[in-house]
Amino acid sequence: MTVVVKIGGARAVDPAGALADVAALVDAGEDVVITHGGSTAVDDTLERLGIEPEYVETPSGVVGRFTDEETMEVFEMVLPGLLNTEMVASLQSQGVDAVGLSGVDGKLLHGPRKSAVRVVEGGKRKIRRGDHSGTIKEVNTDLLETLLDAGHTPVVSPPMAGADEDEDGNSIITAVNTDADRTAATLAGDLGARLVLLTDVPGILEDPDDESTLIESVETPGEFDELESAAEGFMGRKVMAIEEALDAGASDAIVADANATEPITSALDGAGTHVTAGAVTEEQS
Repeated sequence: MTVVVKIGGARAVDPAGALADVAALVDAGEDVVITHGGSTAVDDTLERLGIEPEYVETPSGVVGRFTDEETMEVFEMVLPGLLNTEMVASLQSQGVDAVGLSGVDGKLLHGPRKSAVRVVEGGKRKIRRGDHSGTIKEVNTDLLETLLDAGHTPVVSPPMAGADEDEDGNSIITAVNTDADRTAATLAGDLGARLVLLTDVPGILEDPDDESTLIESVETPGEFDELESAAEGFMGRKVMAIEEALDAGASDAIVADANATEPITSALDGAGTHVTAGAVTEEQS
């Protein structure tokens, strides 16, 4: 079964261990699709350019990036350019025939652009316009399966191909931001794969400040409700991604420590927070 691995872009995440583990899995005959974030690298580049990174909270309490035009330009430069290329080169150095792709390539990730988003500011709900983000509605799984069948390991990063209109009302495709966790979730769902979200903590914690409160297993809708209640800030987006992945056909989903020894193998063997498909009901999704 294919494994979709998302390597987090937080400052505390060192991708080297995960990439070495990918090489070991591929050498053992496993099909692996990698996705990655890059929030820290994007923020660092924005700050060097004198631009303040902006994060907003949705009415549902999920925190995400607001991507204006300047931020989108930096996003395109850093993720599919710098970070994706570095990961592909690292994998190739370890004998993996990796291929780097953005969501725009072959319309791998395709859906409508969202030019406005609902946010909460100062306790009030508002509409923010000028956003360059999108919602994935279609995945070119044929492209991924062709690469996998040929022995390649896809390394996928945002942006996605956003359906938009020009000033004359003509349909066009623009590169727009999309969340890396939800990108991984969409890929895992469409491929019927196992989903592994690697981050800078051991998994989802009941108390974010206490690693001993790790939630190890989530198998029922009631336990999933408790998981949603425990997730805070950016972890809330991971829980949303897990729900979307399982609802779309992923076999299971795991949140685990990217900096652990053999982080993917250990996650598949039981480390981290494991959520089974039975934990997500039609009513929840």
